[in-house]
Amino acid sequence: MDIRRLSTRDADFQSTLKQLLEWDTVSDQQVFDTVNGILHDVRQRGDEALIEYTNRFDRMQATSMAELEVPKARLLQALENIEPTQREALELAASRVRAYAEHQKLESWQYTESDGTILGQQVTPLDRVGLYVPGGKAAYPSSVLMNAMPAKVAGVAELIMVVPTPDGELNELVLAAAAVAGVDRVFTVGGAQAVAALAYGTETVPPVDKIVGPGNIFVATAKRMVFGTVGIDMIAGPSEILVLCDGKTDPDWIAMDLFSQAEHDEDAQAILVTTDAAFADKVVASIERQVLEMPREAIIRESLKSRGMIIVAEDMEDALSVANYVAPEHLELSVDDAMEVAKKVRHAGAIFLGRYTSEALGDYCAGPNHVLPTSRTARFSSPLGVYDFQKRSSLISCSADAASRLGKTASVLARGEGLVAHARSAEYRIKD
Repeated sequence: MDIRRLSTRDADFQSTLKQLLEWDTVSDQQVFDTVNGILHDVRQRGDEALIEYTNRFDRMQATSMAELEVPKARLLQALENIEPTQREALELAASRVRAYAEHQKLESWQYTESDGTILGQQVTPLDRVGLYVPGGKAAYPSSVLMNAMPAKVAGVAELIMVVPTPDGELNELVLAAAAVAGVDRVFTVGGAQAVAALAYGTETVPPVDKIVGPGNIFVATAKRMVFGTVGIDMIAGPSEILVLCDGKTDPDWIAMDLFSQAEHDEDAQAILVTTDAAFADKVVASIERQVLEMPREAIIRESLKSRGMIIVAEDMEDALSVANYVAPEHLELSVDDAMEVAKKVRHAGAIFLGRYTSEALGDYCAGPNHVLPTSRTARFSSPLGVYDFQKRSSLISCSADAASRLGKTASVLARGEGLVAHARSAEYRIKD
């Protein structure tokens, strides 16, 4: 298996690591121009443009938006018709995601000062959210749950899902997941045109306040371009995992954990950081043996060849330094006393503690959200959660005495800035 082997002792380690971590999320000019044209067209022509693009890109023959909306009864039908084991798995996963999300809810608060002034914060949910779900060859019911459940827990009144269905093929698991998650409306549209419809609204698709969910380069570019008109969750790069192991875990487990991200696509990144060089050799041997059993062998091989790494660190502190620099989307701590080690982690989207906690559990049913920051953005951002679907408004209520006292301070500062109307507005309320 052709996978890079690095040591933190290498003279060029830091520069090599930096180069291998870099991922260009900026669209080229052709993609930008294409998306810009689609956004403008849908904004101007609404349903007519949306239907035309859907027919062109997804090989459909729709003549009206009614043909592109999936009735709620169809969602419930999918839930009824899937395999009982699949329904049970969906419902169990949904219940765990919901339970975790309930702990994230922000609550309103306020306090009263001695002069009667009331200060506080009022928390309210977004009114309407758009959820983009990939279609075609991809089928991600877990993505439906992870994006929809926290929105519903937050109290979002209406959740609009868009999912492309090339050649009109509906994925039953995705529809069933939408039923379980309480999605309100589903449209079988995708691409930049779907993002445009959600952002600007059409005669049929209502405009939303925020768009969440993964997509290809055209979807990501469209989300970037409509930001400001609506909120977005993030611009996600390829999936990534960093496994930090002390050499005491079964190497077959570690190899398969690396595969779990590498099999996403050729641009996914899988990294092992270990303090045991001999263990690294065992993992490589396991990779070479087990990859032959993988249905997505070619993708795994290309991912590990182009972006994979096995890094040997001097000690645990050194290994943690590497992990914090990488700021991975998924960080597995396959070590002794993982909870204590986790206290030294500063940057990671999700931290999986101990030898038994595989990243795959987090993808589907552990409870925490699997929508995570990628491409080192865990340095400044967090997993998707209920708080992404809530807004905070400041509350300020001044008594007459407080208005007089604070007005004097505001007056001085406002006049210092040359804003006389500000000053006089405050001064009117100052008692003689």
